[in-house]
Amino acid sequence: MINPKNLLIVRTDRIGDVVLSLPLAQIIKKYYPECKITFLVRNYTKDLLENHPFIDNTIILHELNGKIPILKNVELIKSLNFDSCIIVYPTFQTSLIIFLCSIKNRIGTGYRWYSLLFNNKIYEHRKYAERHELEYNVNLLKALGINEKVNPESVNFNLSINKESNEKIENLLKNHDINFDEPVIIVHPGSGGSAVDLPLNKFKELVEVLLKKNKFQILITGSKDEIDICNNLKINDKIKNFTGLLNLSELIALINKTDIFVANSTGPLHIAAALGKYTIGFYPNLLACSAKRWGPYSNKKVIFSPKIECSDCEREQCLKSECMNSIQVSDIAAEIDKIYNLIFDNGEHNV
Repeated sequence: MINPKNLLIVRTDRIGDVVLSLPLAQIIKKYYPECKITFLVRNYTKDLLENHPFIDNTIILHELNGKIPILKNVELIKSLNFDSCIIVYPTFQTSLIIFLCSIKNRIGTGYRWYSLLFNNKIYEHRKYAERHELEYNVNLLKALGINEKVNPESVNFNLSINKESNEKIENLLKNHDINFDEPVIIVHPGSGGSAVDLPLNKFKELVEVLLKKNKFQILITGSKDEIDICNNLKINDKIKNFTGLLNLSELIALINKTDIFVANSTGPLHIAAALGKYTIGFYPNLLACSAKRWGPYSNKKVIFSPKIECSDCEREQCLKSECMNSIQVSDIAAEIDKIYNLIFDNGEHNV
């Protein structure tokens, strides 16, 4: 059996993917408390690991003009003398890098054509979406003799809030006249193309409904690439639009100050769930994008998917049929009303 002492976890994809891999560190430490754990991530996700109590080190994947220099990364990783590596998100390039580093125990999926680069394989097809992505990640630990069963109540993400970012967000909210005694809701309409989205006109309709209810202070968030999308939701000055203004650390701090996060299937939705916020997510019936695999890993979530029945749904078919347009804003607003009551009944409002 593998007894890791210096372990590397490779997760070089997107924000949500990294969030759903964070619990691995605490689980490994539970069984191997002396094991040093390092994460290899891309530069733009590194803030997710800041001050994580169970992650000892973070290294950044070298990238140059959108390409990954193999030898440069091999040189860095090999110098750290890892005895074991879990490649949670395998690509040929990262798998080759780990192989060339001559790490003794290389753990990864057994179903890629380049799986021969791993010498400890887990045979589980994620494409069938039989369980959540986080649970697939945890199952990779079987190679270490760890058979942990997780659920939304037992798992911990240990996301930390950067002190400087928190102070900046507090000042930002004050400068925008956010009343700290009233609940705050974030509407995040973009997704970076990771799934089929709720149409923008539905988000706009939802914002209009929320304004009429006058219960929530509404914030809009998104990346710099989503400014045009998000500007469509700023109906009046009561809505505060922070699109493109925040780095990842600041976005985490902002989400931590809010009560409800409304979004398509996207990384920030997983941040909100990891921080214990109420989440409302919109997911297509596509198996590869399903809420069963990619939904917020939380008991404080509401998922909306098209009620249109279809078999073997594909992205092109979903877009052509406008399936996501079948989701009714009145249903979303009704769920938000229920959450509003829960927040105050349970004393959870903490902005």
